[in-house]
Amino acid sequence: MFTNPEQFANATKTLFELQMMTFSALADKAVKGVEQVVALNMATAKSSVEGTIAAGKEISQAKGPKEALDVAAAQVQPGMEGVVAYGEQFKEIIAEIHDEFSKAADAHMAEAKSNLSALIYDVTQHVKPGSENAVAIVKQAINNAFQGYEQVSTATKQARKVVEEQIAKATEQVSTAAKPAKSKKK
Repeated sequence: MFTNPEQFANATKTLFELQMMTFSALADKAVKGVEQVVALNMATAKSSVEGTIAAGKEISQAKGPKEALDVAAAQVQPGMEGVVAYGEQFKEIIAEIHDEFSKAADAHMAEAKSNLSALIYDVTQHVKPGSENAVAIVKQAINNAFQGYEQVSTATKQARKVVEEQIAKATEQVSTAAKPAKSKKK
């Protein structure tokens, strides 16, 4: 179908280079995302340990069991607030990573579709008489592949939305549970 093997080699090389650039960019974004999550976990762990040590000191200095229980109960609210803050920060990091991956994947698909369309156009200009059916089948298969990708992409976006809604509900429930503890404290 190619009038010259060099055309095929160049087209293949271009698509491969595009895939490698996309893979490299996605790997870099994934590593940065992991770094952000690790930093968040380290900060949360450090804060938790410091809070636990401070609470332990306060409890050990209590003059009686009731005072010790009051001190322990007073630690519930800051702990719940920390859980809520952690959940919100984690959600932001995941959303940012997902957005970057989606943008990169969409850009890659648009570029691949454009390159493939140009390649198909070039190839179809030089087909031998009687090969039109084969070209039509190849075009349809490629269109079906792109439509399949778009359907998977749409389903993934819908699933992400559902997960985000569930995380928001859980965060709200934790926040709501933390509020009564705060009002009892006063």
